[in-house]
Amino acid sequence: MLVNTRQDDITGRAFPTTAECPADSFGAPAPSLEIVTISRLRAGGAGRSQPFRPDRHCLITLTSGALRHAVDFREHAVAPGQWLWARPGQVQQWGDLDRAEGTVIRFTTGCLDPDTAIGVCADDPHAPVLRSPAAEDHALLRAATTQLQWEHSADRLAPDTRRQVLRHLLAVLVLRIASLPGVPAGPEQGEVYLAFRDAVERDFANTRTLSDYAEALACSPRTLSRATIAAVGMPAKEFIDRRVVLEAKRMLACSPIPAARIGERLGFSSPTNFNKFFAQRTGTTPITFRSQVLAPQ
Repeated sequence: MLVNTRQDDITGRAFPTTAECPADSFGAPAPSLEIVTISRLRAGGAGRSQPFRPDRHCLITLTSGALRHAVDFREHAVAPGQWLWARPGQVQQWGDLDRAEGTVIRFTTGCLDPDTAIGVCADDPHAPVLRSPAAEDHALLRAATTQLQWEHSADRLAPDTRRQVLRHLLAVLVLRIASLPGVPAGPEQGEVYLAFRDAVERDFANTRTLSDYAEALACSPRTLSRATIAAVGMPAKEFIDRRVVLEAKRMLACSPIPAARIGERLGFSSPTNFNKFFAQRTGTTPITFRSQVLAPQ
């Protein structure tokens, strides 16, 4: 039986400190909902930052210019009107902010009511990162964003009332964003693949053996591979290995934990085995990867 024993290390950020962003009624020390302009981030030196791994959602939209923003080591080109949604625990890195103007909304899943969180798959790490609205959606999204900004900056309501107003307005915005098509749109994903994907997300630190997942899901390894190839274009075993590599990269980039200890947390029996696994799939060693990703931009 697969049991999740993984512990994530989430460190680093590129947002204003609590002193720079006054706490609101969601609580202290850090506000559960923050809304800042890209110009403010730029003034605070966030551009070309080192990787950071926040425990919050991050929504980014531009009003003008262009921005490249990396999520889990993949760079996304954000154009005006598009929405980038990075989930808690994903590694982010700002590109050059000099040519971009827009808004960044940062919030915890707890800011959403439970029904909304479920409806938008708030904590789905496989959800599309970049979404592009149709022309008729732009005005609705701008109105929802502006209303949320106005209420967030106002301080005329009782704290409990303000909290509920912000929660409802945030729900309107994320429901609209979640309904937008991803960029690029992928193939439809079947039930077998989705069950396998969720099992890997839950247990990748405990086993990298395909037959373990097949047994847990009461199907054959071949069935899992067919479903995974159809959904994402790779065999099931490769899917498992890529998830392990991603977590290793996240921890190498955003925590001070020694590479040997990271390998141990990911279920490797020795540093040598971890180094070999990582190098075979990335072309570099864990230590070299850490040096490269943390090098000044």
